[in-house]
Amino acid sequence: MDPIQTAESVLLEAKDAEKGVKDQNSLAEFFNRFLSKKGKASGLMALMREVKAENKASFGKRVNEVKSSIASFYEQKKQELEQKELEEKLKKERIDITLPGREQIQGRKNPFYQIIDEVEDIFLSMGYQVVSGRDVETDHYNFELLNVPKDHPSRDMQDTFYFDAEKLLRTQTSAAQAHAMVDNIDKTPIKMICPGKAYRRDDDDMTHSHQFAQIEGLVVDKGISLANLKATLELFVKKMFGEKREIRLRSSYFPFTEPSVEVDVSCFACQGKGCPMCKGTGWIEILGAGMVNPKVLSMCGYDPEAYSGFAFGVGVERVAMLRYGVDDIRRFYQNDERFLKAFPGK
Repeated sequence: MDPIQTAESVLLEAKDAEKGVKDQNSLAEFFNRFLSKKGKASGLMALMREVKAENKASFGKRVNEVKSSIASFYEQKKQELEQKELEEKLKKERIDITLPGREQIQGRKNPFYQIIDEVEDIFLSMGYQVVSGRDVETDHYNFELLNVPKDHPSRDMQDTFYFDAEKLLRTQTSAAQAHAMVDNIDKTPIKMICPGKAYRRDDDDMTHSHQFAQIEGLVVDKGISLANLKATLELFVKKMFGEKREIRLRSSYFPFTEPSVEVDVSCFACQGKGCPMCKGTGWIEILGAGMVNPKVLSMCGYDPEAYSGFAFGVGVERVAMLRYGVDDIRRFYQNDERFLKAFPGK
């Protein structure tokens, strides 16, 4: 076939193929058929060698016109299809501004952390420092420096999570008081609290958990007495549970304090008259405390002849359950939105 006739034939074929271009896939096929490197329009220039010298200029001009016509259709159709796709996409994604907005659920701070924040605020106002303790402790700080003998039941594997003979998950935040005294190189007075988690082997139920939180308090200075401890705890209880609350101290035993006391608060349900909450006694136990054992002071580098101190430990979940009337300790760890909604916080 004559090269000029071939060019005209390609143009007619392209015009006929334009009718079948309806989407991006058929447009891609059109491009590959005519405009790609091996396409029919692109290959027309290869016929130049078959054209006589005097006709080469006119042939080249016509080939360019054919290619330009086909390319012009391609670009125009491409824009049309892209615009159509954009309009369809916008139509699908159209936002109906008359629809009501989605309700935004506001988060709530767990009462567990609300209690910690409140206790911290109370003791910060009394001049205490808040110290961060360590979840992973050594036997030396968790037991030995707190005057816990080797044969004490709390060292038993049934009570303590051990990593090895020396490392363990702390069983009490009291380990922080040992760190505070040992790390105080100049042996100056100490006034600190340490909120944090503690771990013991226990069966989880409504009132027990293998993981729980304590807030350890420690004061070491010259002339500290049991009267200072009682006054401090009275102030704490009144700020935490109300001005009408009273406390009483009952003799107890802890290896790291001597004398040791259990601290009860007057029942806020019956005002001390006796009810199921306080088991008819009018009092509810809330924490353990006592004067720092002279042996502990000595082992931590303080002269027990010159210094004395008191320590106390309060269970965070215990306070939260009493404060808010929660009947199951496990609720604090479940992140149930229905439960948290009852505690809007400050």
